Amino acid sequence: MTEPVIELQQVSLTLGEGASSVHVLKGVDLTVARGEATAVVGPSGSGKSTLLMVIAGLERVDSGAVRVAGEALEGRSEDAVAAFRGRTIGIVFQSFHLIPNMTALENVAVPLELAGRADAFAVARRELAAVGLAERLTHYPGELSGGEQQRVAIARALAPEPAILIADEPTGNLDQATGRQIADLLFAKAAERGTTLVLVTHDPALAARCTRQVAMRSGRIEPAAAAKISA
Repeated sequence: MTEPVIELQQVSLTLGEGASSVHVLKGVDLTVARGEATAVVGPSGSGKSTLLMVIAGLERVDSGAVRVAGEALEGRSEDAVAAFRGRTIGIVFQSFHLIPNMTALENVAVPLELAGRADAFAVARRELAAVGLAERLTHYPGELSGGEQQRVAIARALAPEPAILIADEPTGNLDQATGRQIADLLFAKAAERGTTLVLVTHDPALAARCTRQVAMRSGRIEPAAAAKISA
């Protein structure tokens, strides 16, 4: 079996307090093999995006074990988890999450600078060229189309050469043709680099491009999709 890069065991998480609390994840078990492309699908409110946030260490679980790239996340300080995430996990959001008063080049360079990389801007230029934006380095997000903004976000996510790329509805804010181009780019870059890809999507065509689909409902992974498979 291919080495697992993500392992969740009996993960439970409740968000909110008191009467407004919601039991979002309920005893989730999930294993993702290194280099695999996994789609997380299911109805709105089923816990898909929260699952991604747990994998990224952006949400702390109430119980269970989370192991990513061979390291346990539970029990670590926020700073330690943030440093681990910065070098191990790239994140692409539906709404791009670019810094509006920074150029495309600066947006991609920022996480590298924060990690202490002396070559931050050289790497950022290379990554933007790799996603087809070599001529747009000095443009601000407001001067870029939605597809171009998502390309910047992908370049930013890939710049630290992460082992894992997670994407939350990466084509959700784009028209069909642009969304297809962004999907092509995501899969191509993940395959080129041997990066493990985990994405949340409502798009059946996008999900079908993955190695497998994991279906969630009411905070649980549906049994048929929970089986571990080898790549």
